[in-house]
Amino acid sequence: MEPPTAEAVLQGVFTLYNDPNKVEKEKASKWLEEFQKSIHSWKIADELLRQKHDLNSCTFAAQTMRNKIQNSFHELPETAHESLRQSLVEHLSHITIETKSVIVTQLSLALADLALLMSSWHKPVATLLQRFSNNPNMMYALIELLTLIPEEVNSRHLRLGANRRKEILLDLESDSTLVGEYLTMCLVNGNENELLRSKILKCFTSWVQINAFKLPEICDSMIIVYCFQLLSSAGTSPDLHESATDCLCSLLLCMELNNSRGGLDEKLFGGIMCLEEAYNMSVAQEDLDKSMNLCRLFTVLVESNLTRMVALSDGENPHYSVKSLDLVLNCVGHYDYEVAEITFNMWYRLSEDLYQRDNYLLNSHFKPYVERLVAALYKHSQLDADHDGLVEEGGSFKDFRFKVSEIIKDVVFIISSISCFKQMFMILQSPNVTWESSESALFIMQNVARNILPEIMELGEREIPTSRFNQLCEESEVVPKVVEAILNLPENCHIAIRYTSINILGELCDWIDSNPETLQPVLNFLLCALQQKNGLATAAANSLQSICSTCKKHMLGHISGLMEIARCLDSFDIQTDSAIGLLKGISTIIGRLPAAQLTPAMQELCSFQVEALSRLTNGDDDGLDGKKCRSDPAFWLDRLAAIYRHVSPTVRSNEVNPCSFVIINNWNVLSRALERYKNDSKIMERIVRCIRYAIRCIGKQAMPILEPLVKQIITIYSGHNHSCLLYLGSILVDEFAFEDGCTQGLLNMLQAFIEPTFGVLQMENGLKNHPDMVDDFFRLATRFIQRAPIQFLQSPLVTPIIQCGLLACTLDHRDANISVMRFFCSLLRHDRPNDLEPIVQSILASHGEALIMNLLYASVFCLHSYMLSDVADVFVEIKQHSPHQLEEYVKKAVDSLPKKNSGGSVTVTHEQMVQFVSNVVNSQTPRATTQLLQDFARLYR
Repeated sequence: MEPPTAEAVLQGVFTLYNDPNKVEKEKASKWLEEFQKSIHSWKIADELLRQKHDLNSCTFAAQTMRNKIQNSFHELPETAHESLRQSLVEHLSHITIETKSVIVTQLSLALADLALLMSSWHKPVATLLQRFSNNPNMMYALIELLTLIPEEVNSRHLRLGANRRKEILLDLESDSTLVGEYLTMCLVNGNENELLRSKILKCFTSWVQINAFKLPEICDSMIIVYCFQLLSSAGTSPDLHESATDCLCSLLLCMELNNSRGGLDEKLFGGIMCLEEAYNMSVAQEDLDKSMNLCRLFTVLVESNLTRMVALSDGENPHYSVKSLDLVLNCVGHYDYEVAEITFNMWYRLSEDLYQRDNYLLNSHFKPYVERLVAALYKHSQLDADHDGLVEEGGSFKDFRFKVSEIIKDVVFIISSISCFKQMFMILQSPNVTWESSESALFIMQNVARNILPEIMELGEREIPTSRFNQLCEESEVVPKVVEAILNLPENCHIAIRYTSINILGELCDWIDSNPETLQPVLNFLLCALQQKNGLATAAANSLQSICSTCKKHMLGHISGLMEIARCLDSFDIQTDSAIGLLKGISTIIGRLPAAQLTPAMQELCSFQVEALSRLTNGDDDGLDGKKCRSDPAFWLDRLAAIYRHVSPTVRSNEVNPCSFVIINNWNVLSRALERYKNDSKIMERIVRCIRYAIRCIGKQAMPILEPLVKQIITIYSGHNHSCLLYLGSILVDEFAFEDGCTQGLLNMLQAFIEPTFGVLQMENGLKNHPDMVDDFFRLATRFIQRAPIQFLQSPLVTPIIQCGLLACTLDHRDANISVMRFFCSLLRHDRPNDLEPIVQSILASHGEALIMNLLYASVFCLHSYMLSDVADVFVEIKQHSPHQLEEYVKKAVDSLPKKNSGGSVTVTHEQMVQFVSNVVNSQTPRATTQLLQDFARLYR
């Protein structure tokens, strides 16, 4: 764009904020956005800040300056850094009490980022304190700046790199005493200004979070004492209360990180334990925010002590810190379930540690606390007494009950599922128990029911006291009583009780499988529920699916009843997913039938879906009940796919698959669907999914449909680039590439796919905008390497595919990147037959250097750390062929990377480069190589 003037920018800002014309506002917004990207914005933003024309222009200028430093600092030569620093410090020095906070924040952020980026600015914190600490008008701005500097140290935008970050952290650590003294002085001299005091606490917290303070030095800090005073006082304002909580939580986490024990540890533990009365007061005053703050603090106290609490409780007596669980359980009992929810992650962490240790005596120390947790969650899970119907879908209470389910499943092993089941059963038998209490007890039972039978069997094999084992066996005898009570529920019981009871039967599927005499009455009960409305039918369908999946042997005798359910499926008031689940269960049982019975049963089950699909593909949707979902082909395709996927009979290699007749017979309908819906990518994905499961079901016996299918998908793909067709191609290669006469035809299919695929991927941002296509295309190429390596590697298609893969290395899409990396790993696999080694060596000689260059660049600048394990696999494969070649490639790749960042600081030293190359070449495992790549990438981030 043409160099703009300050006047033009002022006009643009005025239009953006004041012009009533929306079109003009939009034009101004786009123009200003382009202006901020231009190199001219540095100078003009500085000019506008000097002019102080109005609030909007100053805000825009401050935001622009911050944005440029964060994202475009490389535009400035190093010689300009000092003048920029002086300019920003000058702007900051003009801040007064009246300056709007948004301008203060943006200017402070700009200067904080500059201090971190500018390597030539030594000791920026000390410099700023020296300049501004004696100016009372600068107190707010300086505290804001001191807060932001540590907060920005780990900013992803700045890409400081590990070396510069380490240098900064050492700098900040050496200045932390000055900062602590200044903040204490501000606290003493700041009168009773709550905003200032809150900012002081936030600033102190930000320095704690980067571990800048030496913990013994702040043991007697006035700021920590002040935090406890604030939390103990009922009159503390919400902002100050939250800031004090954040400060103490950060200190606890810092101590956990440093494994620091001693004076400060004891002070914090004792001080927080004394806050129970303050918590009780917040409950009495119904101050939910304060209750939540204190609950968070108590929870972090437990988490920070969790490792030693568990490790040092393996004797007769638990560690003293266990008593902090009493604080947390007090919070779990709060009348608002949102408070209890804060503690859930802590309980999960505790359960993980105890589960790994697998120590009965250790668990016994924590058992009373978990029993109290379950009792509290039982109360929180109760519906209101006047509630009609089921728990509202999508509501916050439904979400809470889901989290309760998860946490109970996590911790129940500590008290045993059987004991928990018995505990809830006793509530059901209480005199005058209310319906909402019964439903909540049943809900808790539902979440532990599936563990009961496996737990009994497991406990019999473990070393636990005989008396305890006998007690658990006795407690397990309540299960048949519960089942009997459910099967005899009165007609007038609340719908929520009936709903939860139905769910329990599904969760008791293992127990029912071991007690087959209960199967028939349970099925009768569920069949009755299947004909109900208001959510009961959906619950019954889900339970039936669980029972079909678990009780396969016993359900064979009920196949006629299941087929009748399938015939009436659309008359039931059940959700789509539950209907599909029910079909999965029925299909699982059909798959265990003898071949003579399996084929007609499967044909009938498929016919309900195929007939509807046939009408739709012929343009006739009459007779589909007029419901919108029934005229959607996806509705029927998903059902058919579920059948194909789950019938899965056991067939010997020389036998005819009893499913093949049905699947080949239904092919014409799927073929017509491909043609009719070729313009609709969503439906095409469903059709392909259905075909995929059909082919997987019968394998090579799908040969009669192979040729017409390949021809059809090639034709469709040439005009409609649905990536799912590439995925289907990979399935065909997987199943048929070994077969005589099929390989060349499949290679022809690949060749036909390449031109339209590359046409899309070579467009501007083609790789980024079509990650699914990248994923599916390289999955297809990998299948060829795995199934027909010689034919594929000798074909002329290999080189363009490799070149495309080299470009795709930088794509930061998880699935697409995995497929590309697996393609290269498969291509370079070292354990192939000897006749392939010359081909692989030739590929490595031609493309190895570019591959490592792109992979290292991608690792440093493009990919997330969690994606580097797949990159490491490629390094390992190359090393297996030739460590010397890998060393040469990595040396050249490292040399090509920048050695300094935009602030002028050294990103990677020569010694670090040499060490990295040596470590990669000598690395013994993919995991070690992954760690090396992650550490090296951190030098640039």
